[in-house]
Amino acid sequence: MRDLHAKKQRVPHNRVKKPPKERKPINWGPILKWLSRGIGATAICAVAGFGGWKAYHLVSRTTLLRLETIEVSPLKKVSRDEIITLAGVRPGDSMLGLDLKTIMARLSKDPWLEQVQVRRYFPHTLSITASERTPQAVANVGCLYYLDEKGVLFKSLSEGDRLDFPLITGITEEDLTQDPKGSQEALKSALQLIGTLKSGSVFSLADISEIHYSKGYGFTLFTMQGGVPVKLGNGDFSQKLARLSNIYRDLQPQMHALDYIDLDYIDKIIVKKV
Repeated sequence: MRDLHAKKQRVPHNRVKKPPKERKPINWGPILKWLSRGIGATAICAVAGFGGWKAYHLVSRTTLLRLETIEVSPLKKVSRDEIITLAGVRPGDSMLGLDLKTIMARLSKDPWLEQVQVRRYFPHTLSITASERTPQAVANVGCLYYLDEKGVLFKSLSEGDRLDFPLITGITEEDLTQDPKGSQEALKSALQLIGTLKSGSVFSLADISEIHYSKGYGFTLFTMQGGVPVKLGNGDFSQKLARLSNIYRDLQPQMHALDYIDLDYIDKIIVKKV
């Protein structure tokens, strides 16, 4: 009998084999060309850099680019010779070798110099332009310091420095460290007070020996005659001093008998006798 469950045998078909792909040979020409260009450019840069470095040193050694003229703006406190010595330059230096930032940093170390500008003009000139600070007062902050018109303490006084400036007291070194902003504002207010006193015709800066500042109260002046405290407090300096000017001539003969003068009121003056 015929086996119905028998699997039919499939006749295998003959597979057609595909022919192998032909591999294209690598074209080394463009690659080698690109590499040769890169190597060539690198070599050219290296040669150019080395040549530039050699050229720089060669030119810097020539006498064609040597410093001959040093121009310095005229100053009152710092002399021309001091400026040149501090700058660390001298005729004969290489113009290309001058480091302008270094020269400015050296000059900025002088406390009298506020702003400094250094320019180089080829082939032979160096120009130094500087502005000086001008003392407006002397502040005793543990040691004596000059105070400029911006309220900046810029130089501690040394032997030979002038002392004929208004004296400000009451601000300590500790105040400057712990409350720099408040101390700065107090110094600026002191300068405003000095300006008001300079413009006075009866009671003026010449009548003052000391300007004292107290953080809790404000300003107190001490008169040249008798050392009498004149209490001002804060603000309205012009109005307060104007009221004092109205009676100051009458008070002058009895200054040694006064304990204090209090101007820290809107509409009155208190004069207390000893």
